[in-house]
Amino acid sequence: MSPALCRDCARLTGGSLRCAACGSPRLVIHPERDALAIAHVDCDAFYAAIEKRDDPSLRDRPLIIGGGRRGVVSTACYLARTHGVHSAMPMFRALKACPDAVVLRPDMEKYARVGREVRAMMRALTPLVEPVSIDEAFLDLSGTERLHGASPAVTLARFARTVEAEIGITVSIGLAPNKFLAKIASDLEKPRGFSVIGRAEAQGFLAPRPVAILPGIGQAAAARLGSLGITTVGDLLRVPPSRLQAALGRDALRLAGLARGEDPRRVQPAREAKSVSGETTFAEDLRDFSALRPILWRLCETVARRLVRAELAAGSVTLKLKDAGFRLRTRSRSGLPPTQLAERLFRPAEAMLREACDGTAYRLIGIGAGDLCAAIHADRGDLADQSARREASRAAAVEKLRARFGTAAVQRGLAFRPSAKDPTKDPKR
Repeated sequence: MSPALCRDCARLTGGSLRCAACGSPRLVIHPERDALAIAHVDCDAFYAAIEKRDDPSLRDRPLIIGGGRRGVVSTACYLARTHGVHSAMPMFRALKACPDAVVLRPDMEKYARVGREVRAMMRALTPLVEPVSIDEAFLDLSGTERLHGASPAVTLARFARTVEAEIGITVSIGLAPNKFLAKIASDLEKPRGFSVIGRAEAQGFLAPRPVAILPGIGQAAAARLGSLGITTVGDLLRVPPSRLQAALGRDALRLAGLARGEDPRRVQPAREAKSVSGETTFAEDLRDFSALRPILWRLCETVARRLVRAELAAGSVTLKLKDAGFRLRTRSRSGLPPTQLAERLFRPAEAMLREACDGTAYRLIGIGAGDLCAAIHADRGDLADQSARREASRAAAVEKLRARFGTAAVQRGLAFRPSAKDPTKDPKR
């Protein structure tokens, strides 16, 4: 048996109950620990952790990051989670479960900045970093032992310690032979977790788990399998392949492999953004085109700025609307000349919104820019479209003024609402 790995001081120690160096009981002991190299790193309650770092008065208080009472929870600190609050929960339910919680609106620019800091520290460990979201990523540390003078497990323990000391947030780590098992492992001991799932134990570990633990099995598929008496991963493995294929179709083979703990996917470091988007939830349902139109324009401006920052251009636009019953409607227009301009995103989106305003009351509107390409292709114009460069120059001039005097310094007329009341603001906040 290898020496225990202390998660607090990142040293290998001979102790089996406590670290001989620092006395910590947080030890990682596993027969395959130093032979594994695929990790999933997940920042703990990322948005809430950053806010608590920046405002110590929040440290011992339940904290929810999200919209107003009409919005949803983006994340909640672990103290709020003890009251049953969780991500994607409607805000009114979260506040009912935890009425003493402090609620803050997300500061995405700040979170993205911290996310980039963590990502840079990951890339110092290995070039094989595959971001999953702003606060989590897969890492492949194969062959890094000589570079870091330690096994991947020790390197990851040092990384977690450095993130906590230098950035002021904590991470949880899952170490395994593949991405699927690493993702499961990182969820086992949050927060500040470090869990290992080895090859030898994988099938036995998975067998008693609910079948929904397998990626690709949602509520509908789980219900369909449940009607066949398949409720656990072990049940799925006992089903004859022909019967499993009849229930799951072409996905049956992949899911059977995952149920055995097999996952051939490699860590892919060059994942490209598929879309850039923005959305907002209203304090009150809106149904009139005249009320929704200026909100759509402001969202198009937001998405345009994000495209510029990401050095991307969009060739399609998707309008997203959610009605009072939480039913989602989407409409798309593709084949557009690549653009970074809010006005050129707004034109097709406005037409789609006009069609969607059929008397339905909406609680959310969003706009997405897709079919992304490099910014160099944006708004170049041609003989048939000589206005593109003028519009781009005008937009650049406006952004310079806003950078100097503030976003509200220059506004187009259609950005103003028909009444003084802003439906995107919760009057109770």
